[in-house]
Amino acid sequence: QVQLVESGGGLVQPGGSLRLSCAASGSIFSIEAMGWYRQAPGKQRELVATITPFGKRNYADSLKGRFTISRDNAKNTMYLQMNSLKPEDTAVYYCNAGGSMGYWGKGTLVTVSS
Repeated sequence: QVQLVESGGGLVQPGGSLRLSCAASGSIFSIEAMGWYRQAPGKQRELVATITPFGKRNYADSLKGRFTISRDNAKNTMYLQMNSLKPEDTAVYYCNAGGSMGYWGKGTLVTVSS
């Protein structure tokens, strides 16, 4: 059974930083492209960033320069470093493996507010 478990969300002030983690179980980590998605209240889920097993990264255009995706294949863990956070970054952040028809975590809430 494949499981993805996110952690690291919370409340942060505008301009602050957070690092999200996604721990993956099973043998998928080294063979699957992974990604972070987010869903803000009242909005559709959207892509944040993806990373291949070989480290090729892709970001939503609006987030380039502030967010950094990475993965540690040895630890079966993916990360999202988020800097210069804005209130509009408030959302539930989801970990994904294998695209829209793949595996999803339950999400971790990030709230950016003063």
